[in-house]
Amino acid sequence: MVRIRLRRIGSTHQPSYRIVAADKERARDGKFLEILGSYNPRTEPFTFEVNEERVYDWMMNGAQPSESVEKLFKSVGLMDRFARYKGGEAKEIVLKEAEDFYSKREVSPKTRL
Repeated sequence: MVRIRLRRIGSTHQPSYRIVAADKERARDGKFLEILGSYNPRTEPFTFEVNEERVYDWMMNGAQPSESVEKLFKSVGLMDRFARYKGGEAKEIVLKEAEDFYSKREVSPKTRL
């Protein structure tokens, strides 16, 4: 079974994560199938970049997001957009909405990285 989950990168005490599609049986930082995006919880607001088209493809083929990834997806509205896409709405419309959402998010310049 394929899971969409976080893979930790970054040095000690400075975590950032990649969102990857990986086999459920693999280790957290082990072999993965595809990189789908990135997540940095250290910025304000958190930095979240994802290729939604590839996420939709993986989820339509049976991939399940982990609990932490599902919370992230819900916080940025990805799960709602996926439900609309799965319900029959055109993929281009949903992806355009996602692109508009991500372009409006700005990270505070006061954030230390």
